[in-house]
Amino acid sequence: MNPGLLTALLVLLAASAFGLWRRRTDGRMRPSQTVAAPAAPAEGEAAGPAGPITEPVLGGPLGERATLVQFSSAFCAPCRATRTVLATVASDLDGVTHYDLDAESHLELVRALDIRRTPTTLVLDASGRETARAGGVPRREQVLAAVAAAG
Repeated sequence: MNPGLLTALLVLLAASAFGLWRRRTDGRMRPSQTVAAPAAPAEGEAAGPAGPITEPVLGGPLGERATLVQFSSAFCAPCRATRTVLATVASDLDGVTHYDLDAESHLELVRALDIRRTPTTLVLDASGRETARAGGVPRREQVLAAVAAAG
């Protein structure tokens, strides 16, 4: 078999496997592990938040039941779809609020919370502790289930 053809087939197979894996996991809401308090910052670094996400960080009050926090970026097309889903859930349910934070403007928080892509959605309980997260566009049903589990 031609080595170039074999290489092309292997690359095609690897890309297809990655695409299938990404399609299966993208947007899936999963329970959060407890986010440990960040280590002490090195000299000259700013300290990150420890524990729950507070109202001053969000720029407004936490929801009585749950808070949906979306990390977005300026040129992120999936962020618009996520914003629509989360805003709809927040408007449909009492005691649920939604915040859309620009990842670039909140780099300390992004690093402290280990946000690796946009959009990333965090579901916080009434005290501001993360209970679930999703990378990508979550489905409405998954967000509703995560809010029910948080509250």
